[in-house]
Amino acid sequence: MYLPRAYAGTDLALLDALVEADPFVTLITAGADGAPLVSHIPILYRRDGGEVLIEGHWAKPNPQSKHGDEALIVVHGPHAYVSPGWYPDKEPAGRVPTWNYAVAHLRGRLERYDDEAGLASIVSRLSERFEAAVGSDWRFETEREDHRSQLRGIVGFRFVPSSIEMKFKLNQNHPEANRRAVAHALQAQENADAQAVSAMMRERDS
Repeated sequence: MYLPRAYAGTDLALLDALVEADPFVTLITAGADGAPLVSHIPILYRRDGGEVLIEGHWAKPNPQSKHGDEALIVVHGPHAYVSPGWYPDKEPAGRVPTWNYAVAHLRGRLERYDDEAGLASIVSRLSERFEAAVGSDWRFETEREDHRSQLRGIVGFRFVPSSIEMKFKLNQNHPEANRRAVAHALQAQENADAQAVSAMMRERDS
């Protein structure tokens, strides 16, 4: 990822917030022929100090479920178009349309597993996490054979990143007046991503 120093984030609390807001990530690996394999999946995330653990699962027919080596996980933050017409100083060179966004790239090794206890655990914890988020109460019941039989169709993984890059492109290369004007314009948009980018900009300038 192209990461100018001004846009780099180092506080892992920022990663916590990105995953909490959007735990649906992009998982990228290389296939046997070197071609990229890509999955889009919900994850469970845990951090203890500087140690991060990500867990999830694939459908067994997914070719990526046979991969157990290096991987890249992309955590997607909010993003929004920025019009140069919002800047108070419209004349200097470089006042052109752009896109503000937040994103994180995590690199590390995948550990695959397919034992029933491990798969039951990840399915149970995923359902608890996301059922609660939508106000529902479905749960995985280990005593039910029809529930356990579904585990034969998935492969679980654990992922501990060895490197974490976070990028927060939020008009840091502009004077304060421009940043404030952009944050105000984004807040006025009827778009949740634009409003989230605005909140990030205001927090950094506060």
